[in-house]
Amino acid sequence: MSSENPSRPGPRRLRADRARQVADVLRRQVLNEVWAAGPLPHEDALAEEFGETRNTIREALDLLRAEGLVRRVPGSGTLAVADKVPHGLNRLQGLAETLHEHGEVVNEVRALGPVRAPGPVARRLGLPDGAEVVYVERLRRLNGLPLSLDLTYLAPDIGAALDRADLAHQDIFRLIEELTGHPLGRADITLEAVNADAHSATVLEVPRGAALLMLERLTTLADGRPVDLEYVRFCGDRIAMQGRLLRDLP
Repeated sequence: MSSENPSRPGPRRLRADRARQVADVLRRQVLNEVWAAGPLPHEDALAEEFGETRNTIREALDLLRAEGLVRRVPGSGTLAVADKVPHGLNRLQGLAETLHEHGEVVNEVRALGPVRAPGPVARRLGLPDGAEVVYVERLRRLNGLPLSLDLTYLAPDIGAALDRADLAHQDIFRLIEELTGHPLGRADITLEAVNADAHSATVLEVPRGAALLMLERLTTLADGRPVDLEYVRFCGDRIAMQGRLLRDLP
């Protein structure tokens, strides 16, 4: 990677750029708990592995420390202390199903009731303009810490039955399948970075303007009927999206 290593010639780049490149590789190993049982390799070993200087390695580790993924312990070296939890994108699952191995997911229902669907929402749910839908706003906590703010629009016949459901401890996906008697089929998703507005920042306990991961997801039943449109804001420093993509060959 380094232009300072004569065995690996390449274009000259700033050390900060090379440190960021090293940090990107190390971040995945930390999040995948490669070093969960002990400290990270010594800086000399990492420098050798990456073909970089120790100063570059230290700068990369500083980036990971700033993210709260590692910490330096005198006499023990650098330890992985990743606070991020993985959210799988391979399967259509609710948050509690995805994160059940990482602790207890509890939903704080902040709003629940019928609303007039905005035009784009009605059309995506296959409803006429002006139709009524059920709106649900939930703060999702993992082990007591705010993780996501979910804004959900549900088809009216499904949403109307949620008043009797235990939304604090059950995923809406599971409830939809129980209420309809049909399995979910697929979801179309869009994932992007957004800044925390004043409301989101307050609820998620992050600074206003902080980076959030925004997941937009339209979920349908197996028969193709759209039933659930969600806008989910995740704390970007507490979750990592993971998945496996397969290339369809012609």
